[in-house]
Amino acid sequence: MGLTGIQIFKLLPKTNCGECGVPTCLAFAMNLAAGKAELDQCPYISDEAREKLAEASAPPIRPVQIGAGVRAFKVGGETVMFRHEKTFYNPTAIGVLVGSDIDMDTLDRKLKEWNAFQYERVGLNLRPEFVALKDVDGDANKFKAAAEKIARESEFCLVLMSEKPDVLKEAAAACSFKRPLLYAATKDNVDEMGNMAKEMKLPLAVKAENIEGLIPLTEKLTGMGLKELVLDPGSREMKQLFQDMVAIRRAALKAGNRALGFPTITFPCEMASNLDIETMIAAMLIPKYGSMVVLSDFRGESLFPLLVERLNIFTDPQRPMTVTEGIYEINSPDENSPVLITTNFSLTYFIVSGEIEGSRVPSWLLIMDTEGLSVMTAWAAGKFSGDLVASFVKKCGIAEKVAKKRIIIPGYAAAIAGELEDELPDWEIVIGPRDASLIPKFLREMGYQPK
Repeated sequence: MGLTGIQIFKLLPKTNCGECGVPTCLAFAMNLAAGKAELDQCPYISDEAREKLAEASAPPIRPVQIGAGVRAFKVGGETVMFRHEKTFYNPTAIGVLVGSDIDMDTLDRKLKEWNAFQYERVGLNLRPEFVALKDVDGDANKFKAAAEKIARESEFCLVLMSEKPDVLKEAAAACSFKRPLLYAATKDNVDEMGNMAKEMKLPLAVKAENIEGLIPLTEKLTGMGLKELVLDPGSREMKQLFQDMVAIRRAALKAGNRALGFPTITFPCEMASNLDIETMIAAMLIPKYGSMVVLSDFRGESLFPLLVERLNIFTDPQRPMTVTEGIYEINSPDENSPVLITTNFSLTYFIVSGEIEGSRVPSWLLIMDTEGLSVMTAWAAGKFSGDLVASFVKKCGIAEKVAKKRIIIPGYAAAIAGELEDELPDWEIVIGPRDASLIPKFLREMGYQPK
């Protein structure tokens, strides 16, 4: 797939200017080969070399952007079969299907309901991404009206579904500012759909009856200059869909088949008679390897588990999720409020801060950088030791914010209490509970009152 660092280096200007952020062109070439740098970081590369490198260094599964603005999302761009080999990059987009014959009042109500499905978890906002509007009766006016309403009155991105190019074109033109995905080019309309996507500069889905049927269509479309394609192999039975998703991924990554090197769109909504089974199918597709999944409806009990699964699968296993080191104010603390300390692992922070917030006790929470490790792991690795914690407490400035120097350390790090007392002789070291759920009770027992 891609070029080696030396092959890339031969195409670079060799000025060693350092403007890319590293001192030499060879170092920059090595970063490019490893996926740690972007080609645009080099200001002096020639257009010819840029074209060669962009094509050669493109990931085996091309990234495709759908939508515009802050809610736009990317699919594809993947480089491995299994997350533990490196990481997965662009999360599976989750959408819902709407028929073009829907009543406008009903659509308005549904859009408001669906937009409310937003969940905060470990500091991130989890939400679905798109609405797929399906042409059900060939009425171009109704299709266009529904598309415009979704595009202008909701934050969702759009997939416009019709195999009739004339119906699709009017709606696409009206919603082009939202950069919708056009669905779908087939063997019967590939020329018209390809020309439309090229003219409007929009991504295009390609549908066939099987994987073999996709190849001539994608080859034709890429020959027309289209690169932002999304594949639908036509599978609507669970076992076949699973096999097709794996086969497409393997063909692109292992066999270097560029004709299948694109993200996929799948339709659990067309494979089951109820949302529970659709959710089960979608749960399979998030890790195996659906780039987009379309459900028949959004409900909290089915959507939330999918969003959390997606978060877990698409979190880089080599880079723990972290929060910024520093002093966090919870419940508006003052100089008499307690001081607690923990690590910067996101899950640890949000559990601890949540318990403190729930206690309604005004508190100072110190977050120390332990490279994203939990308390016990950081202590075992020597990153939450007495001398390091003491150094952080001294430099963070908390001493100037409190009248009484007392700090509560996690129960799992009780072993550092003695060293902390030596390093911070002016501070009272208190060993807190091991379980964050006991923090509210612990603070009350220490005499701190809820606000």
